[in-house]
Amino acid sequence: MKKFLVLFGFISASLFSQQKTNTTNKNFALVIHGGAGTILKENMSPELEKQYTDKLNDALKAGYDTLSKGGTSVDAVVTAIKILEDSPLFNAGKGSVFTADGKNEMDAAIMDGKTLKAGAVAGVKTIKNPITAARCVMDKSQHVMMVGSGAEKFAKTCKCDTADAAYFFEQKRWDQLQKIKKTEKTELDHGSSIKASDVEFNDKKFGTVGVAALDQYGNIAAGTSTGGMTNKKYGRVGDAPIIGAGTYANNKTCAISCTGHGEFFIRATVAHDVSALMEYKGLSLEKAADEVVNKKLKEMGGEGGLIGIDAKGNITMPFNSAGMYRGYMKSDGKKEILIYK
Repeated sequence: MKKFLVLFGFISASLFSQQKTNTTNKNFALVIHGGAGTILKENMSPELEKQYTDKLNDALKAGYDTLSKGGTSVDAVVTAIKILEDSPLFNAGKGSVFTADGKNEMDAAIMDGKTLKAGAVAGVKTIKNPITAARCVMDKSQHVMMVGSGAEKFAKTCKCDTADAAYFFEQKRWDQLQKIKKTEKTELDHGSSIKASDVEFNDKKFGTVGVAALDQYGNIAAGTSTGGMTNKKYGRVGDAPIIGAGTYANNKTCAISCTGHGEFFIRATVAHDVSALMEYKGLSLEKAADEVVNKKLKEMGGEGGLIGIDAKGNITMPFNSAGMYRGYMKSDGKKEILIYK
């Protein structure tokens, strides 16, 4: 009997060790973006390029560490996006652009591919990390989207960190707004050949941030956060918080986060369209994303890109603009951070 117990204990320990190893070695991955647009190497100083690369690396590492320790894909998405929201380099959270009224109005969304639950907030002004408010809506309410002061009020029930207007003020973002305002005035007074909308389109660089992740349990999730468009009018909401337009996740297909000229992404329901092509036409993640970004979206006149991941850990990062801040990190050690084409 004693020998049997010793043998049983040895077998149990071996099985436990094997199970632990298998769990640790399971396939997981993370892909991120920090916006797409007119991003050219000739316009980027080595110092600024390093700042972007370092911050993308910080977000990747934080999300990856969450996944490697057994965290969920939703946990990893929130962790990585918060780091990007806290950086003034990106048009989200602290670095958000200004509206026509000189305010910061932020949008964010998150979706769980396992349950198809989603949460989003739009037009919030006082939430330090809008992605946490989006998760609050997903986890703690029966709703998908909340906006403005109502979203802020609900976020406080989840103890989301708040900040005043001074926290979000960044001089370079303010200067971008003034540049567009000046062009608008010239247009109005003298009839200029240069339109404010063109300046706005080229200057904002679509600095939206987003993350898509696959965890050790085979579940995927996506999240997106943005300050919207410089000089945006009267409560405008872009694609980022709209489920199926700028953010989408479904374990059967993929998890997608978009960045670009939001109005086009809304009209083309870009994020869900990638999923639909995979589900209904059997396309791979890469082919589906390429079809939407470089054909459908481009033919409409929409500029930007997306990141995506499927339940097997395949990753895609297509864009039809001059550049896109992007990167990925996989459990097999593969890692890459890119900016230009």
